[in-house]
Amino acid sequence: MLFHATPLSGVVLLEPERKEDERGFFARTWCRQELAAHGLEMEVVQCSVSYNHKAGTVRGMHYQAAPREEIKVVRCTAGAIFDVVIDLRPGSPTFRKWTSAELTAKNRLAFYIPKGCAHGLQTLADDSEVLYLIGEQYDPALSRGVRFDDPAFGIRWPLPVACISDRDRTYPDFTG
Repeated sequence: MLFHATPLSGVVLLEPERKEDERGFFARTWCRQELAAHGLEMEVVQCSVSYNHKAGTVRGMHYQAAPREEIKVVRCTAGAIFDVVIDLRPGSPTFRKWTSAELTAKNRLAFYIPKGCAHGLQTLADDSEVLYLIGEQYDPALSRGVRFDDPAFGIRWPLPVACISDRDRTYPDFTG
């Protein structure tokens, strides 16, 4: 795997390192030992998938509070997404900043998202599907979020919002 730093501390873009031949290619998309060698720790305890009918759909910005903060690896397996991570770690040098990447089924990139960061996405194509590897059990009582259009962050979404849940649309302004 290839590891690409992002502007946010601890957020890494993962790229499969292809071994190509006449058949196509083979690439590792997950290796605990390679992640650990780059200072990234994660035990996968859950895998989830989201399927999205329409381009312009927004999911997020979600995170889980302590003591069950989540590490995630997010990959687009069909279609394309604009994937966003916000650093919500108060002691971090990149606190309240965000970064993004276009994840597509074709480019096979993934985001490694550490504890204390909010995650969300906007679909760039109809029928987009996203795979989540998650390092902590989901606990609905600890589920949190910040609004996708909160001025505290100023995220620049590439498309008009076509579909979003009431919950994601109505989070209060961030005050942290």
